[in-house]
Amino acid sequence: MKQLFDYVSYSCSKITTNAYSTSFSLGIRFLGRHLHKSVYAIYGFVRFADEIVDSFHAYDKAVLLAEFKEETWKAIKNGISINPILNSFQHVVRAYGIELELIERFFESMEADLEHTKHTTASYEQYILGSAEVVGLMCLHVFTENNDQLYRQLKPAAMKLGAAFQKVNFLRDINADYEVLGRTYFPGVNFTSFSEREKEQIQKDIESDFEQALAGIRQLPVSSRKGVYLAYFYYRKLFLMIKNIPAEKALQARIRIPNHKKIGLMLQSMIRHQLNLL
Repeated sequence: MKQLFDYVSYSCSKITTNAYSTSFSLGIRFLGRHLHKSVYAIYGFVRFADEIVDSFHAYDKAVLLAEFKEETWKAIKNGISINPILNSFQHVVRAYGIELELIERFFESMEADLEHTKHTTASYEQYILGSAEVVGLMCLHVFTENNDQLYRQLKPAAMKLGAAFQKVNFLRDINADYEVLGRTYFPGVNFTSFSEREKEQIQKDIESDFEQALAGIRQLPVSSRKGVYLAYFYYRKLFLMIKNIPAEKALQARIRIPNHKKIGLMLQSMIRHQLNLL
């Protein structure tokens, strides 16, 4: 029965989200219930592609990514896939009219991770667009529930929020990206002698993204505002932790927020949202 298969597909996307990201899983729980499975589907799709380029070192990543991309287009065209992650994703793409250009941009950034180890300013901006900003736009389609006017209005802020999340991830994962994967995302930065000045420049850029993103979060529908604000609140706190450590230490360890403290942040964000202190 097709309905059962679709249920299994969305369940796989949810399992993927819960397994890979406690912070996003918490955020999704505070969205309107009718939005949950669609956001799980987007995260599952993005995570699988990201895993190919970041984790499958013993396999031909280029071939795997090309196959995943081809199967994605087939799923969207046919309205079904036997890959449950792609089956749930294509449902969301078709239901919310997610532009195929956003998906193409996303794959371009994933393909760049197979080739680029260093970025120029131009390639960095293109990478952020495809790896983060378009994902924010995919989610915005869901959050605005086919309200095209609201989608266009909040589009710049959604892109800034996606960019802020990605840049915080880069700053948090500098050591792993540089030492393990051989990547340096921030252009013009020498990680053999990462300076306080370079770190401050990166942080100033992230601060600007967060500021512009928050203005958009305040305008989201009630059904999505609380969950998106929770994700914002978590990443803002993570960013402040990273900001308060010296550049030298940022290269030595991956800064993270323990799970028990994430619950405390969740409660703080709920109180702030309830009191309209966004």
